[in-house]
Amino acid sequence: MPRAVNGTRRTERRKKILKQAKGYWGRRSTNFRAAKDAVAKAGIYSYRDRKVKKREFRRLWITRISAGCKLNGINYSQFMNGLLKADIELNRKALSNMAIEDPKAFTTLVEQSKTALGV
Repeated sequence: MPRAVNGTRRTERRKKILKQAKGYWGRRSTNFRAAKDAVAKAGIYSYRDRKVKKREFRRLWITRISAGCKLNGINYSQFMNGLLKADIELNRKALSNMAIEDPKAFTTLVEQSKTALGV
């Protein structure tokens, strides 16, 4: 009786991993053993960085808002506190976009924030 070596399933599994490793540098794209490790590590990085991406964008938005605030003579924390007291609910992404694309509207928001603070 011939020995079963699980040929087609093993080939399919390996082809799947090598397809995922396409474009990797050197042996990692052609050698199954190296590709398997590289694909596993890439999965770990992509899972982790989906969380990190959210943090990095929030930092970017805050930096942009802060730069817009400094041009109008107020700091970021006072500006956000003034918006809270003025009952203006805009998220940081929208505020950041406004600071870049529509500085006049952002300046009016800063003025409203200042009046709410009594500055």
